[in-house]
Amino acid sequence: MPRIIHFEFAADNPERAAKFYHDVFGWESTNWGGPMEYWLVKTGADGPGIDGGILRYQNQMPRTVNTIGVSSVDDYLEKVTRNGGKVAVPRMAIPGVGYQAYCIDAEGNMFGIHQPDQSAK
Repeated sequence: MPRIIHFEFAADNPERAAKFYHDVFGWESTNWGGPMEYWLVKTGADGPGIDGGILRYQNQMPRTVNTIGVSSVDDYLEKVTRNGGKVAVPRMAIPGVGYQAYCIDAEGNMFGIHQPDQSAK
């Protein structure tokens, strides 16, 4: 059964947000260094939980998005649309990481789906 594997916060100042979560919760953040400003967030290794990311807020995007791990982004995009959802951002490659897409459920909530694949280009 697919589960939530990653969260994202959109921030006006991602570096300031990373510092806030470090100072409050001790989370460690590092700038990804990829083609967009993105901070990878490690929330710890003890007990249940997930890691995430902080990106720069833009264009009225949702402030928080949860991403669900799937075996095939393409298969799940088809399931989303067949069940009344919409594709908000089509499948895209994250080089060396996998494939990502963003969808809107039947209630208007945005979520991501992610297929790990280190050969993604």
